[in-house]
Amino acid sequence: MAEGEGGSARPAASPFDEAMEALSSLITKRSRADKSNKGDRFDLLFDYLKILDLDQQIPQMKVIHVAGTKGKGSTCTFTESILRNCGFRTGLFTSPHLIDVRERFRLDGEDICEEKFLAYFWWCYDRLKEKASEDVPMPTYFRFLALLAFKIFAAEQVDVAILEVGLGGKFDATNVVEAPIVCGISSLGFDHMEILGDTLGKIAGEKAGIFKRGVPAFTVPQPDEAMQVLEEKASQLDVNLQVALPLDANLLNGLKLGLVGEHQFLNAGLAVALCCTWLQRTGHQDINCLQQMSNLPEQFIKGLTSASLQGRAQIVPDRLLNSESSGELLFYLDGAHSPESMEVCAKWFSLAVKEENQHQNWCNPQGGDSKSANALIGNNFGKSSAKISTQILLFNCMSVRDPKLLLPRLMNTCASYGVHFKKALFVPNISVYYKVGSNALPPSNSQVDLSWQLALQRVWENLIQGEKGSIEGEAKNIDIAGDEVRDDTEPCIKSCENSAVFSSLPLALKWLRDNAQQNRSERFQVLVTGSLHLVGDVLRIVKR
Repeated sequence: MAEGEGGSARPAASPFDEAMEALSSLITKRSRADKSNKGDRFDLLFDYLKILDLDQQIPQMKVIHVAGTKGKGSTCTFTESILRNCGFRTGLFTSPHLIDVRERFRLDGEDICEEKFLAYFWWCYDRLKEKASEDVPMPTYFRFLALLAFKIFAAEQVDVAILEVGLGGKFDATNVVEAPIVCGISSLGFDHMEILGDTLGKIAGEKAGIFKRGVPAFTVPQPDEAMQVLEEKASQLDVNLQVALPLDANLLNGLKLGLVGEHQFLNAGLAVALCCTWLQRTGHQDINCLQQMSNLPEQFIKGLTSASLQGRAQIVPDRLLNSESSGELLFYLDGAHSPESMEVCAKWFSLAVKEENQHQNWCNPQGGDSKSANALIGNNFGKSSAKISTQILLFNCMSVRDPKLLLPRLMNTCASYGVHFKKALFVPNISVYYKVGSNALPPSNSQVDLSWQLALQRVWENLIQGEKGSIEGEAKNIDIAGDEVRDDTEPCIKSCENSAVFSSLPLALKWLRDNAQQNRSERFQVLVTGSLHLVGDVLRIVKR
């Protein structure tokens, strides 16, 4: 036992916690748009590769490299699942993680085990620390994770390494790969504009930075401005850039994609194109992958229909309230955080709640469709009598994003499907961005700045006023209409007719559970969105 403040004993940190503390030391508190640090120099990555003896190993990897604004994580997930089902040993590097940093490193479809993670982590960390200098400082957080991924995949001798770009493309840490087998660009939109540029053309230029001379590349149908830039960059590098069309659902032989939502057919089509090209360019002609796409190999179908990804179009019943006597509380989780993805998320949520509500009297999911909302919750809630459904929004987003772009897309898309939120709850994330693991939880007595959540609430209330057709919507001061509590120890800091700000996520979840228990004639359907960090925090609590 170690000694804590005031002489009290506290448990000694576990080996994993010690690793997370070391990893947290690499997180800079500067804005990602701030370039005033030596550690941001892209050329440093090649110094790190030499220190870790990776400079000769990475060129031997058979890499699939994917960038994009929306759907790149889903595309990588489909791609990994397909090639794993074709019999290859796969390595998948994605970001961010939701609960455990090990989620970022998947071997054969599973998160890397703690024992291997710690061994590779300390091997890389200690060697970099030993060689660190003023000219070659320790790598920053994401760069270290990318280097760690390369070390893991090299040591584990994967057949294929699927790399999701963290941010942008040209200067992303994954872009040290100079000769991938094939590259992909998923859907492009407006995100991280403070870093990548304020037009689709500028953003496309950054994403196209992963193109390598003579290496084939695929993208999905893009807006004209973005497609023109992609084509120009491809032409300059003699890249054969092709457009992968959305997957035809008929090719799945009556089965459904493992990832839910119409937009996933776009990502699945891109994944199929990437896999076919990878197989051809690596000499695996034994797997029949026809370019005409008149049919799909059985391994492809299995990969596409069994793929899974936490925090994207995911439905999770609250384990504390899963019986008829306790009320019903369902969380619909999606880490959408751009205007375009917010619209897709809203469509998915609206259709999912309608499907569930149509089946609310029954508990006999048909056809083994484990991906439908009814199948996911039928066993838990099927015996309940008809209930009123109530939709609640649980929201937070980073302050670099514009809620005046995000929230209207969400509200208007839901409204177009007849779905209206009874209440919107705004909360800070539990985890702090400059810590990882259990260290990411702030002290229970820490003061939380809720100015951003209050700003989100003002945007929402003004939108509600506009939706109700109030002429005085913008002029009306919601600060007067809301009941404000200045004491941060109170559960709800500020409650208005249509929204509330809570000082913490656990307090908001307690409010939801209390309401579900007190109103057993209602089914509470909570959309959690705006931030993958928020989604991860909710999953951590609800699955505990």
